[in-house]
Amino acid sequence: MKRNTGLAALLIAFGALILLNKLGVHMGPFIGSVMGYLIPIGMVGLGYVGIQNGSKIGWIIAGLGAIILIGKLAGWIIILLAIGLIGYGISMLTRRTV
Repeated sequence: MKRNTGLAALLIAFGALILLNKLGVHMGPFIGSVMGYLIPIGMVGLGYVGIQNGSKIGWIIAGLGAIILIGKLAGWIIILLAIGLIGYGISMLTRRTV
């Protein structure tokens, strides 16, 4: 077996899932939500490989993937920020003054 056989099979599977989804064959809400995150992660990964190979387009692909991924994770980022603010506020209230 060649070195990239697994990666090729993974890319074919993801491409088939995207194609089936666009043709109207839905595999359930889980596949759609996972693919919504895998595509930007894949873009960031491909951009990173392009950057390592010295390609300027790698920066563009990685940047677009990062922007899309941040947009998709915005709800989770806000929740984590709110938890951090609550924790910091509680630590300020319980801190002893000398």
